[in-house]
Parts: sequence; structure tokens; C-alpha cells
Amino acid sequence: MMGLMASEETRTLTSTTVRASAAPPSRKTPGDGAGRGWRTRLIVVGIVLAALNLRPAITSLGALLEEVRDGLGMSGSVAGLLTSVPPLCFAVFGVTAPRLARRFGAGAVVFAGMIAIGAGLLIRPYVGGTAAFLATTALALMGIAVSNVLMPVIVKRWFPDRVGSMTGLYSMALALGTASAAAVTVPLTDALGGNWQSGLAVWAALAAAAVLPWLPFVRERGPAPAEHAPARDGDAPARPLRITRSRTAWALAVFFGLQATAAYITMGWMAQIFRDAGVPAGTAGLLLAVTMVMGVPLAFVIPRLATRLPRQGPIVLALGASGLVGYAGLYFAPAAGAWAWAVLLGVANCAFPLALTMVGMRARTSVGVAQLSAFAQSTGYLISIPGPLLVGVLYQHSGGWGLPIALMAALMIPQTIVGILAGRDRTVEEEATAP
Repeated sequence: MMGLMASEETRTLTSTTVRASAAPPSRKTPGDGAGRGWRTRLIVVGIVLAALNLRPAITSLGALLEEVRDGLGMSGSVAGLLTSVPPLCFAVFGVTAPRLARRFGAGAVVFAGMIAIGAGLLIRPYVGGTAAFLATTALALMGIAVSNVLMPVIVKRWFPDRVGSMTGLYSMALALGTASAAAVTVPLTDALGGNWQSGLAVWAALAAAAVLPWLPFVRERGPAPAEHAPARDGDAPARPLRITRSRTAWALAVFFGLQATAAYITMGWMAQIFRDAGVPAGTAGLLLAVTMVMGVPLAFVIPRLATRLPRQGPIVLALGASGLVGYAGLYFAPAAGAWAWAVLLGVANCAFPLALTMVGMRARTSVGVAQLSAFAQSTGYLISIPGPLLVGVLYQHSGGWGLPIALMAALMIPQTIVGILAGRDRTVEEEATAP
């Protein structure tokens, strides 16, 4: 740990020295002096609160999926469609995030995203009917989608020498929000009189709190303080990137897509798997929460470890092995070893913070990170769309969870392979700079 801190401090000191020697002494930036201090602290608070809001819309629904299905009269296939809506929205809306950020500023887009999340969560339980429920869910997911893409960009721009630690903090907050929604939605619903509408709507309050820190950044369209420094080691590529030419970008996109497939199947269906195995609803929600809460410590440790390694393949292998063992246990003894399988699958789900960290590592510049983040996440979420839907169809037509779990385990193998490829020590600028 001391080595990690020393390494980051050395990189920060070197970077600061280079910028100090190269920048004109009379140049003033919006991040100078005391202003930079409070704005930096505020952006950290904004990042944490935004991250806390990026999954409760999904995991709170997963915990109450059976009640929502009964209340809206959904079939298993329609419920599978509902669990496929998140990756679809992330793919469709996420690709627009860099363009919106260039026009309005990243802070303004995240600000609007938090408002969309809050509005969607508040409205959707009370609209009545499956179509309207899907539409308002999509509104919340639209806000999540643009924030998903812009978080690595904001981290790279404001904290270029602390990508690992800041990505870890962001990922840890995201995991905490995910786990909290999974753990407390059912007991919170019971405390509110057993009304599933109230149990879902209450999460809008968290989104409302996340709006406030982004207010000072709504009108800021220029670069963040870190970007006022002169380029270092190719930090500002003279030629545009053709991101689709990069094999690393494609490997990262497929890795992102397969890990997202596993994550959204888990968030949408895992509680139901345990309930169908005879586990009480409250306990099933806690098991889902255990899976999600594993990401809290690991989401902080893994990005910092990943930035210390030239290749991230060993981490990918460890996560893949945990997933395969967890799925095997879920197949053969879902109730008997439920807590162990929840822990192992929680470890496997930490491929998400690893993927985010690799987005920051596989590009040298903020512009490159923005392109790679949008490409990897949008393409990845497109890849992940069929997974949750297919699980719902297989479950309905086979009458059990054997085939869906076998599918999840099978997908872990290509995920591991492309993750190793994405973890090689290279950047998209090396592969995709246009001639």
C-alpha cells in the first residue's frame, strides 16, 4: 500500500513539475488558488454522489421483480425484456455523451442526468401499465447512461495522475449504491406498508441529493484545470483517432459487454433464482446485496492494483475463475451454498471497475479516453442486450434455472479471453491514429 501511495505521489510530483516549468507564469486558469481547492473537493463529492445513483434504479427493481410482475401482469419474457432495458439504454444514450459534453459541458450533462434519474424513479411506480413503466425506466436509465460514459472522462481530466485511486473511489461508491438498493429495498418496502410503488420511488431522493454538487459546473464548458497544462508524452494527439481500427478498443468493448451481460443478469435475476430455490424474499435480497457489496472494497483495490501492472491479464483470470466456481455452485446447490456463491459472483462482478480502469489506461489523453469510453461502453452494452432477455426466455420455456445458469457460465470463458487481450500494455493512440 505504501508503495502504491509513493508511486502515485511520484507521478503527481513529476507531472506537477513538468506543468510548472512549461506553463507561462502569468497564465491564470479557473482552477487556480483557493478556487481550485473547493472546486476539486466539490467535484469529488459530485462524483461519489453520482456513482451512488448509477445502479439503484436497477437493483431496487431486481429485489421487487416478482411484486412488479404481479402488479403489472408481466410474463417471464416481458420481465426478461425489462432486465434488458438497462444495457439497451446505455448503448443508445451513452454514445451521445461525448457530443453532449462538447456542446454543453460534462458537468451540465451529468447535472441533467441526475435530474433524469430522479424524475424517472419518482414517476415510474405510479404510471400504471407495462409500457409506461418501461418508458419511465428508460428516462432514469438515460441519465445513468450519459453519466456512465462521462465519469471516466471527468476522472481523467480532473485527476490525470490519480486515475487508479479516483476510479477506485468512484467504483466503490457505485458498488455501495448497488448493494444498498439490493439490501434495503425489501425491508424498506415492508416499512412503507408493503407497497412496492413506494419501495421503488423512495430512491428518487438519493438522485435529488446528487443534483446539488453539479450546479456550479453547469455553465462550465471549458477544460478542467488539469487540461490547461501543456501536453505530455503525446497528451494531445495532432491527428484524430479512428477508434474502430484499434484491436484494443474492440477487445475492451467485448470485455465490457460480456461483463455487463453477467452484471445485469445478476442484478435482474439472481434474487429470483434464490427465491425459486426456497430462499425467503428478504434473504434473497440480502444475498444479492452481498454480491453487490463485494464490489465496495474490491472496487477500490482492483483499480489501484491494475494501474501498478503493465498487463491486467492476471486480474482478469482471477475474476473469471471466481465466476465459474460461483455459477457451478449456483447450478448444483443454489440454496445450500447460497452465501458462498453470492460472494464468488460478487468477486466476478468486479470486472466492471477493472474495465473502467482499463478505459483510463488504454488511452493517453482526455480526448482519447472520451472516445474509448463512449465506444467501449456503447458497443459493450449493445453486446449485452440479448443476455438478460435470453435468460428470461430460457427460464420461462425450460421451467427452471439450469439452462440460464449454464449460459452464464459459458459466457465467462470468452469474457476472460478478451479481457486478457484488452489488458495488454498498449494504447488506442498507437493503433487508431488516422493517417
